[in-house]
Amino acid sequence: MRILIHGINFPPELTGIGKYSGEMCEWLAARGHEVKIICAPPYYPEWRIGDGYSGWTYHHERWGGVDVLRCPLYVPKQPKTLTRLLHLGSFALSSLPVVLSQSRWKPDVIVTVEPTFFCVPTALLLSRLTGAKSLLHIQDFELDAMLGLGLAKNGRLKAAVCQAIETFFMRRFNAVSSISHSMLARAGNKTRQSVPLHFFPNWVDTDFIKSGVDASAFRRRWGLSDTAQIVLYSGNLGKKQGLDLLLQAAKQLSSEPDVVFLVLGEGVEKQTLIEQAEQLDLRNIRFESLQPYQDLPALMALADVHLVIQKKGAADAVLPSKLTTILAAGGYALITAEAETELGLLCEQYPGIAERVEPENLEQFVASLKNMLNAAKTGRPKVNMKARQYAVENLRKEAILQNFDDFLMSLTS
Repeated sequence: MRILIHGINFPPELTGIGKYSGEMCEWLAARGHEVKIICAPPYYPEWRIGDGYSGWTYHHERWGGVDVLRCPLYVPKQPKTLTRLLHLGSFALSSLPVVLSQSRWKPDVIVTVEPTFFCVPTALLLSRLTGAKSLLHIQDFELDAMLGLGLAKNGRLKAAVCQAIETFFMRRFNAVSSISHSMLARAGNKTRQSVPLHFFPNWVDTDFIKSGVDASAFRRRWGLSDTAQIVLYSGNLGKKQGLDLLLQAAKQLSSEPDVVFLVLGEGVEKQTLIEQAEQLDLRNIRFESLQPYQDLPALMALADVHLVIQKKGAADAVLPSKLTTILAAGGYALITAEAETELGLLCEQYPGIAERVEPENLEQFVASLKNMLNAAKTGRPKVNMKARQYAVENLRKEAILQNFDDFLMSLTS
């Protein structure tokens, strides 16, 4: 089967959508499919073009048995609503001729990864030209996330127009998939139940990310004492995370000598967070870069508490990919999410899998964090077996990708 993927993110990006697109493409290629991806040069989460790549030229490479066609991309230094739209639009425009040129290759199926939704018209056009089946895979509802976070302040009329356009194009796909049940339900509402839906969650390699790993090397590397309790946030440092909550919590726990907040990652808010931490005179927080993938098991084992933080309105438009890794490692996670969201329902359905508090509620957040740190001191099992068991039973990479492969085969036949 010839599979064409059209999506902006791809390795060597270490986190987020690029990581999953890379693993998906590599897995499908290893199963004997011909796989091509049309993507941008790596830029996320640093929001700068990766070393060895250019944002101005087209580039072809082979990666993991996959043909990778990279297209020019505008990357703003400080993404705002307008510059982010220009960023996404630049990729949709630069990739348009590359996508249409694949009519000669005649793919059997075209998978468009959202974001960015700007790529949807081109993918549908190629589908009509070649007879290929079309699938929209939603990692983020970028429009909903933007509206939910208050980034678009152009009035209800323009929002309604944008949503009508979104519905029009989504209904033209042969199928739509997404990474959570709530996001899939939202897709069903947008398409008015006229398009087949497929649950395609993000996965984790539970054979590699596992519990009981020695984390002492990280303690030595960063000068952390054996008695230090580590509160870990690892991932994108962006606006939708609302990480000022983390800083305020660190301020309230500054009198606890053994508690260290460790923030790993890159993103548009990183420098702002560092400056705010300095203004608050926080001695119990440190910022480090993202660590190589091979070090993830030890990094996960380092933390007494893992933080999964989002602002109000974002939890069902996006689903944090870091959670799969935390669960596989048997980590204890503190999540900010509304009760009716996917994350909220997960915590309700599987008691003990993680602790949940309302987003942007500092009092609840600090109280739960203190309880979790105290439990870690007073005999709590080192590994959260409920989290680990859930990952093994529901998030295994091999099972999820095999199911997706079967779905693509059924779609094309």
